[in-house]
Amino acid sequence: MSEKRISSIWVAVLGIVLGALLVLTIQKVTENNRRLKTRYEDWRKLNLVLEKVDEMYVDMVDYKKVTDAAISAALSGLDPHSVYMPPAELEESETDLAGNFDGIGIQFNVPNDTAIVLEVIPGGPSEKIGMLPGDRLLSVDDKVIAGVNFPQDSMVRRMKGPAGTKVTVTVLRDGVKIPFEITRGKIPVHSIDASFMVNDTTGYVRLSKFSRTTYNEFLNASVELLSSGMKHMVFDIRDNTGGYFDQALLLSNLFLDKGDLIVYMEGLHRDREDYKADGRGILKNVGLTVLINESSASSSEIVAGAIQDNDRGVIVGRRSFGKGLVQEPVYFTDGSGIRLTVARFHTPSGRCIQKPYSDDYQNDIINRYNDGELTGADSIKVNKSEVYYTIGGRKVYGGGGIIPDVFVPLDTTLATRFYVDCNRKATAMRFASNYFDTHKAELSAIDDYQALLKYLESSSIESRFLAFAKAKDGLEPSSDEEWAETRSYLMPQVKALVGRYSKLGDKAFYHLYLDIDDTFKEAMKPHEIVTVR
Repeated sequence: MSEKRISSIWVAVLGIVLGALLVLTIQKVTENNRRLKTRYEDWRKLNLVLEKVDEMYVDMVDYKKVTDAAISAALSGLDPHSVYMPPAELEESETDLAGNFDGIGIQFNVPNDTAIVLEVIPGGPSEKIGMLPGDRLLSVDDKVIAGVNFPQDSMVRRMKGPAGTKVTVTVLRDGVKIPFEITRGKIPVHSIDASFMVNDTTGYVRLSKFSRTTYNEFLNASVELLSSGMKHMVFDIRDNTGGYFDQALLLSNLFLDKGDLIVYMEGLHRDREDYKADGRGILKNVGLTVLINESSASSSEIVAGAIQDNDRGVIVGRRSFGKGLVQEPVYFTDGSGIRLTVARFHTPSGRCIQKPYSDDYQNDIINRYNDGELTGADSIKVNKSEVYYTIGGRKVYGGGGIIPDVFVPLDTTLATRFYVDCNRKATAMRFASNYFDTHKAELSAIDDYQALLKYLESSSIESRFLAFAKAKDGLEPSSDEEWAETRSYLMPQVKALVGRYSKLGDKAFYHLYLDIDDTFKEAMKPHEIVTVR
């Protein structure tokens, strides 16, 4: 091969190599030029990602889906309670606390696969047109909802609707189908489940949430109880997950002296703000016991903390949930919104109500049970490094939630096999509705608690229930001993469910249920607050 030929080959090879290097260099320079400047301090990186998705993604982008997912993911990185709510979810959330909603005005349950009317709300559209407790709901407009395992929340959505619109609800009553054409209207939603005198001097009030009408409801109930001779109140906020902050303030104010601190809030962008009582509350001289448990949260904890730190009453039950965040709403024109945490609540002594965040935050209640906290006071996680003092000098501890003055364990010893089987098949609830079907006239006429007790004692409820459980569900106690162990706990529940069908409604249910309520029984014992003044 000649030198000229070899030289040509090397020139070609060199050209290829140089060309490749040039391409790589150009690519590198291009990549460097395409690297987008980012920083975390001003959200630029997030905006750039979304811009590039818009410019470069292989398919059409579902903007709503991606935007909602991005917002939810971003808020979840803040804390467990800052959340995004699509329009439907936001509307449902606000309706629940508004104190009213548009609908037909009934309360029902579904013991089998057919909804049964428990209560027809006085003054509501259903009462005006003649619907009655015990009616079985068969269809809403042309949609059959009975006997087809129709979801309960879907039933509610079909019956709700804007005030002034019509809906046809067909019911079964005494074997006869009755179609009711109902014009929907504004339906009041009560936050007080029940209020009544338990003896000559003690009143009981159970509050389920802090809605827009809570203060007025509570004030009216208190006036009625005071006129009946109330000297001491048992205020039950167990399982009350909270609601409007201003209602918690107004309610706390009823019990406290002028100048008493109720709560204060503080955050990075919010200066400390104190909220104090004005001393004009009508319950300042009434003895007070507050019942709480692991599901008492937010506004419930504000009330319990104010009462405890001011040595105003005794807190009985189990450590509260520990949600002490100030949530501020932000609304968007598409009907959606966010609940953004802007500050934290602190009790008068300085305790932060909010419990620490953790990777297992959502399972906190389950973990409390597994750790023994719900069944033993010694297992309560008390942060001894966070010591605070009530106005009278008593020690209270931080770490999240309100620790009760008197602990009442969750009783797990009463779950016999027969009791568990009856619960699994909703036997007691189904028996109550069946009993009402055959004793409607008698129960519907009862509007006095003592008359109800007398009626239940003379109606052979126990033998009827056992016969029903055996005939309908094939269930019976394995021995006299098992029934003896189950009876004292199960039969008050059965009677409470039957009593609910009287004119007394939930007042009868909760009054009867108190017979097996260990926390209430503890609250009725004398407990002295020992202060160090």
